[in-house]
Amino acid sequence: MSRRIAVDLFAGSGGLTVGLRRAGFSVIGAVEANALAASTYRKNHPRVRLLEDDIQTIDPATLANAARFKVGELDLLAGCPPCQGFSTLRTLNGKVGINDPQNELVFDFMRFVLELKPKAVMMENVPGLYEDARLAAVQEHLRSAGYQSEARVLNARDYGVPQGRRRMVLIALRGTEPVFAKKKNRRRTVRQAIGRMPQPGQGDDPLHDYTVKRSPRLEQIIAAIPKDGGSRAALPDDLRLDCHAKVDGFKDVYGRMSWAAQSPTITGGCINPSKGRFLHPEQDRPITLREAALLQGFPRGYHFSLERGRYPAAQMIGNAFPPKFAEHHAREIANSLDCL
Repeated sequence: MSRRIAVDLFAGSGGLTVGLRRAGFSVIGAVEANALAASTYRKNHPRVRLLEDDIQTIDPATLANAARFKVGELDLLAGCPPCQGFSTLRTLNGKVGINDPQNELVFDFMRFVLELKPKAVMMENVPGLYEDARLAAVQEHLRSAGYQSEARVLNARDYGVPQGRRRMVLIALRGTEPVFAKKKNRRRTVRQAIGRMPQPGQGDDPLHDYTVKRSPRLEQIIAAIPKDGGSRAALPDDLRLDCHAKVDGFKDVYGRMSWAAQSPTITGGCINPSKGRFLHPEQDRPITLREAALLQGFPRGYHFSLERGRYPAAQMIGNAFPPKFAEHHAREIANSLDCL
């Protein structure tokens, strides 16, 4: 097989690129507008020609010239357009169709597809896009351009990622029907991902070995959550927060992960126990940035910039396409291309 070349649009910190490279693709070009994410991407993927600019202003020919490929030569164009506008947390308990300008970025993705004419396309997004009229429009554009496409809502835990993370994946190919990776028989657990991590403060990893000051009351609350999967429902009355008594929902907040299960979806709030079930299964603390990255499936030494602090770094980690999830589907794409 000749070298397979790919481009990563909306590259973020590079999770998709990691997956594509593991699947045998050479990622030769990428686009990312966010300066912090672009800095992180460059640190990890210095040989990729990254355009740090708003995709809406970029001519696809400019990217092709920068990455040195011709129209029609690209094997795979992949990307994860920003999905906040389709998220159920942003769409009033699941109501889709919110008027968010970022929703239209899927059509900028399509603009690159139609002009660069890649052999295959892969796009990831939240499940909300699956029920949105824009997906039908995207697939009609693909059909008119000679592609066969299919979109599915899948869970990353079925593909070697140690977290529950439902995402929509669209695959399109010219000349053949798309094939998705088969689900794996065994699911990876929280223990397998982070069980051997030392306690924070015992090494020199800035994503893991940091301390956080918390109020004595918050320390009491965290310590009172039962180990290995416990929730705030077990808290005594004197430790329950008033806001929790008033809201019948978000029951995972201040919950612990379970060693033998998968983690919840890693989000931008993954280091804050008030944002979800993000407490360590055993230690009285939230997971660290490094542990969050490992639960996403990033390599142990992957760099995330801390120049703007921990929470922007957590946002990059939470926004990523889990590398293992991307890898399995990219391998199927490569196999399909080999058969053409």
